[in-house]
Amino acid sequence: MSAMASWQEIEKEVPELAGRVRELLDAHRHKTMATLRRDGSPRISGTEAQFKDGELWLGSMPGSVKARDLRRDPRLALHSASEDPDDENPSRWAGDAKLAGRAVEVTDPQVLGRFELPVGQESHLLRIDVTEVVRTFVDADGEHLVIQMWHEGRGFREVRRR
Repeated sequence: MSAMASWQEIEKEVPELAGRVRELLDAHRHKTMATLRRDGSPRISGTEAQFKDGELWLGSMPGSVKARDLRRDPRLALHSASEDPDDENPSRWAGDAKLAGRAVEVTDPQVLGRFELPVGQESHLLRIDVTEVVRTFVDADGEHLVIQMWHEGRGFREVRRR
């Protein structure tokens, strides 16, 4: 696998992790995305993301600050919305998901057409090349926080914390 992966490649390498992360990301329309400002400080923005054709995609309105950030420095982090854990039974918490990667702006008219975006209208369509995927949840006994992760070049690992 290359250093950065398409979502489809992650689904092949770690299908259970990819499936649960996708469920968590798809559970809510809005996600939180971190980009880097011109001075290197972080910027948090709300965004929508979708899985299509084996890839993870972001769209952005013309001239948005997050699109300008990503054109300058394509690194990003994306975090799912998360429900509050059930204090009585923490293992019922669905958990949350996050990933990191690099945005690649796509301007191909055929691809834009598949997303029903107007060609030449300056809307931004960004494909995410993934470098890290993380799922956090509480195990069935309710005693351990479980962090499952995949990183480029290192593969999958799981950490349990009390």
